[in-house]
Amino acid sequence: MQDAVEAALGFVADEPVAVTCAGRTDAGVHAAGQVVHFDSLAARDTRAWLMGGNSRLPASVRFLWCREVAPDFHARYSAQARRYRYRILNRAVPPALQRQWLSWERRPLDAAAMQRAAQALLGEHDFSAFRTAQCQAKHPMRRVHAIEVAREGEVVGIEVQANAFLHHMVRNFVGSLLLVGRGEQPEAWLGELLRGRDRTLAGPTAPASGLVFLGPRYPAAFSLPPEATL
Repeated sequence: MQDAVEAALGFVADEPVAVTCAGRTDAGVHAAGQVVHFDSLAARDTRAWLMGGNSRLPASVRFLWCREVAPDFHARYSAQARRYRYRILNRAVPPALQRQWLSWERRPLDAAAMQRAAQALLGEHDFSAFRTAQCQAKHPMRRVHAIEVAREGEVVGIEVQANAFLHHMVRNFVGSLLLVGRGEQPEAWLGELLRGRDRTLAGPTAPASGLVFLGPRYPAAFSLPPEATL
């Protein structure tokens, strides 16, 4: 989608535009929020960037807001947190209309047990047990600020906020939490996996279809909208 965003902004600016985004997602993962920055000498107001840019975007992408920011703002490096949501349809029949935004588990899940188990992941840790072998991060240390598991009807949702994420980290959290939710592993198992740092002992990587990137969060000093501010 980066090419589409750059083409749309370039149309408004009447010159090539290169954007820098807060982060990338895996194939098959959707984004409900993303932040990009770009530099341009074109004299355009915020309405022109927003409305003109949207007129040139494909139907699956939309600009929701824009702001002029300080020279020291960086979409990736200024972000102090990132948020993801994973949703699982927990019933005997798989999803139909919303299948691109939901994973599916036919066996009953104990969301309360999953919530208790997930709290072992809070804080700064070596998350090697939940890191794919293809991860290119320089180190496995990350800080998880919050993780919440809750059921709403037939859907079990998992929301995670951290300073940054390793490749497949959230999907690997979910894959292990599912084993706890199905009663195949005890609640203490998540903490044992974390301390053991062995990816081969953890649960499988959950499907990409249930994962949505909610967006990054920045310090209030940048005066961004509430959904992008800590």
